[in-house]
Amino acid sequence: MSFLPITEALKCLETEGLVESRPRIGTRVRVPNEQDIRDRNIIREALESQAARLCAQNITVEEKKQLRTSARHLDELQKMCALEPADPRFLFSAHTYHMQFHMRIAELGRCPGLCRAIEKEQVLIFNWLYDTAAHRRTQPEEFHSTLAEALCSGDPLLADTAMRGHVQYGLDQVLERLANYDGGDAWRLKSKNPAGNGKKSGNGAGKHGI
Repeated sequence: MSFLPITEALKCLETEGLVESRPRIGTRVRVPNEQDIRDRNIIREALESQAARLCAQNITVEEKKQLRTSARHLDELQKMCALEPADPRFLFSAHTYHMQFHMRIAELGRCPGLCRAIEKEQVLIFNWLYDTAAHRRTQPEEFHSTLAEALCSGDPLLADTAMRGHVQYGLDQVLERLANYDGGDAWRLKSKNPAGNGKKSGNGAGKHGI
């Protein structure tokens, strides 16, 4: 690929908070700090709790049946994740199903704008990222089935409360585990010059060496 589309792609990733760049040094995957994670969690809670309220108000009898079935399947997948932590394909499938489950809740709220907001803010993708980085595998028994029951209750307040508790669960554990990652300014130089004469040896990475 030519230099221009790579530069544009990196700019997009930087705008979305996925990478960070430093002049004359390069670009790297952005390591989130505690405030970043808390901010994303607050945004997710706000959006998904509203989705839960609307879902409880608008869900049909047939959709309740489908949501309960999906929740049971997801709980089973989560149990298997704890037994198969070294299988990346299975973990990918489980996380994908989890994201689809939460997007389905938003869709059942009958508010396309809210669905777009959840997708635009990428709150489910960042949740996936943080869970993966923190190696979070286990969840309470019937974690999603319990949420589904609240959503199918027809009570918006009950659904709201259940979703807030669901989103907040495990946040402290994720923060504790991700605190071990280096999120500071210790940028690794693309090359080292023992002579200390300020010259750099080329590594083919160009301006945006990652």
